[in-house]
Amino acid sequence: MKIHEYQAKQIFARYGVPVPKGELALTVAEVGPIAERLIAETKIPVTVVKAQIHAGGRGKGGGVKVAKGGAAGATALAQEILGMQLVTKQTGPAGQKVRRLYIEQGLDIARELYLALLVDRDARRIAIIASTEGGMDIEEVAHSAPEKIITIHIDPVLGLAGYQARKLAYALGVGGKETMKAFTKAVDALYRCFLAEDCSMLEINPLVVTKTNEIVALDAKVTFDDNAEFRHPEWEALRDIEEEDPVELEAKRAGLSYVSLDGDIGCLVNGAGLAMGTMDIIQHYGGSPANFLDVGGGATQEQVTKAFRMILSSPKVKGIFVNIFGGIMRCDIVAAGVVAATKELGLKVPLVVRLEGTNVEQGKKILNESGLAIQAAGSMGEGAQMIVAAVRGKAA
Repeated sequence: MKIHEYQAKQIFARYGVPVPKGELALTVAEVGPIAERLIAETKIPVTVVKAQIHAGGRGKGGGVKVAKGGAAGATALAQEILGMQLVTKQTGPAGQKVRRLYIEQGLDIARELYLALLVDRDARRIAIIASTEGGMDIEEVAHSAPEKIITIHIDPVLGLAGYQARKLAYALGVGGKETMKAFTKAVDALYRCFLAEDCSMLEINPLVVTKTNEIVALDAKVTFDDNAEFRHPEWEALRDIEEEDPVELEAKRAGLSYVSLDGDIGCLVNGAGLAMGTMDIIQHYGGSPANFLDVGGGATQEQVTKAFRMILSSPKVKGIFVNIFGGIMRCDIVAAGVVAATKELGLKVPLVVRLEGTNVEQGKKILNESGLAIQAAGSMGEGAQMIVAAVRGKAA
């Protein structure tokens, strides 16, 4: 689960991470008074107008701008940004509509650094990644100048050691006793935040050193680990459903695991491992999956019907591959759900079904007697080949 920058900074502040002063604005009319308050409080005649969307690269897309004309300047920029379709590398070509703005105080910046905490699943450790190249695309830095990326892994038993934070400070060239102390304190606070808030990723780009040698998180990007949601009822208040995929939201409410992808072959599978294998084999035969969809081992007919409806609701889907291995999951339940959803919505794309396992004969009978144009596959490989060929033929 992702949250907005202003929400992440509110969380950072609770742990003692220095952040600039700022306020949320939902309308252009709110921006001028906010800018006036910030300028009066900080004595800095500059404010920053920031688009709030769940994607990085906002500045390069025109979603972060510095206002030097006081309240009037901030208001003028807000009129440009609020409501715009902001396109970044992470939004894709369609972009994301800006519905919220964060108005923030200006800072005198001396240096920009990059700092992130994430779960390194290979090392089974929390990793801190840092670089002197703050404000840039970290992927580009890793590609063109990997020597500028510093990585430290934290022992889960010992936690973040003081020497590790100091090692980061030295590697980044954070000079001065007081500045180094502020940096190590901020890193320790971020680590405590990462653990307590069950984050899967925490990124600050840039983390700045001001001309008065203060350490400030100028940006904040936080993603929570959805597996820990049961421990955090407060997350619901942070959710912005307008920033989330509506089909993924519907799947979540139905108790299904669904992730939208860029392909054109819809997949309905039971079991995460089989779902991953199904996507791989579709790509192996030249196709492209439109989604990851795991209905689970104990899905009901209603859930299967909802899952199939989700796939059919996407205009990009040109064909569907249902791949079920029934252990706990019964093939007849899947077949009944597929038939019910197909009849309700109308089947306009090729459909290939591979069933194997519990009640497979009953499932096949339901499909055969449905009167629908369903192609049966004897194996996963055969099914993948059939649906790719059907979609290619239709596309041609």
